Amino acid sequence: MPQDIRVPAVGESVSEGVLARWLVADGDYVAMDQALYELETDKISTEVPAPVAGKVTHKAAEGDTVAIDQVVAEIDESQGGGDDYQPSEDSKAPTKNLEPAPAAEPAAKQITHSHESAGISPAVKQLLADNNLRASEIRGTGPKGRITKGDVLDHLKQSPTAKPAAQSPSEDTADVGKQGEADRPTASGEDRRRMSPLRQRIAKRLVQAQRTAAMLTTFNEVDMSACMALRKQHKEAFQEKHGVGLGFMSFFVSAAVAALRTYPDINSRIEGDEIVTPHDINVGVAVGTEKGLVVPVLRQAQNMGFADIEGGIRGYAKRAREGKLAIADMDGGTFTITNGGVYGSLMSTPILNPPQSGILGMHTIKERAVAIDGQVVVRPMMYIALSYDHRIVDGSEAVGFLVTIKNCIEAPERLLLGI
Repeated sequence: MPQDIRVPAVGESVSEGVLARWLVADGDYVAMDQALYELETDKISTEVPAPVAGKVTHKAAEGDTVAIDQVVAEIDESQGGGDDYQPSEDSKAPTKNLEPAPAAEPAAKQITHSHESAGISPAVKQLLADNNLRASEIRGTGPKGRITKGDVLDHLKQSPTAKPAAQSPSEDTADVGKQGEADRPTASGEDRRRMSPLRQRIAKRLVQAQRTAAMLTTFNEVDMSACMALRKQHKEAFQEKHGVGLGFMSFFVSAAVAALRTYPDINSRIEGDEIVTPHDINVGVAVGTEKGLVVPVLRQAQNMGFADIEGGIRGYAKRAREGKLAIADMDGGTFTITNGGVYGSLMSTPILNPPQSGILGMHTIKERAVAIDGQVVVRPMMYIALSYDHRIVDGSEAVGFLVTIKNCIEAPERLLLGI
């Protein structure tokens, strides 16, 4: 009897995701623990492995929104599999024959079994074969460079010698339903590209945050002189001892921990008519990727030193660039820090990451003329911003929080002395 393949639970507050793409075609065979499909949520994109080996039957299409525990496929263990079943390096097809070999296909059709076609949907494979095209000839615009039907149609439209294959209305309608209008050729003078499922989910979450929270933002500015001097003085010794560079983020994470201890409501969330304040301070650090913003979490940041913070952030950033972040890396955040300064932002209003009640925005450092002790001097200054949920946090607490951050950064010895 075929085994149902259900969407796994992928973390707190996540009830659904998007089946971004199938990694094993309908009717193909899969090995146990081989990546079966790619699931995108508002937090992360991850590959879901097959729990058993056998023949795959799709029960959901690419681009579908799927609920946690929804059946998206069946795997028939009676048709192939076993402990010795392994995918090949190129196509991840079985290394042993599980069915009689099909009759030889025309050369134009054989591209559907080439290593070039890995990750390409059956409909796109057929369109390539029908038009004597190779996947290597076409630039993919889908996730991870995947070739979409729109990419093939664009290529056919631009090629003077190419002739698109005829399609039935039902075929075209079905594919547009999956890929959306963005995959169609567009009028001259404009470009269209489909929003990735992850980007669509991020957009929904951000709009939801603005609609459901009483979000306000308060600002302050920080003189970075002392922090920069301390970093310059000790960065080489820090690197030599801990094997990781000393950045500004460790100062701000530590300062945020000190401020959250003083103002614990900013580390809280609303559940019904209750305010829930966790015992731990789990700081999410926003990291930009090609697919969108992800927020891995430094758990129990109140127990972390500078080296732990720097190592954790760099490890997350590396895995994010490589697409190797796990769902568990994103769960449990109680407060978020985002650094728009790495992109040159002078000032911005960060948006809350639900269900959290606070997010700290860092910005670029600029030398500015400031008045100190009656004298005008030039100092490296940074604007900082705190967006907060006014249902929990009062304005005085928000201002006090930023003042604590400011004091810790302008006199970083406070972080060592705990004052």
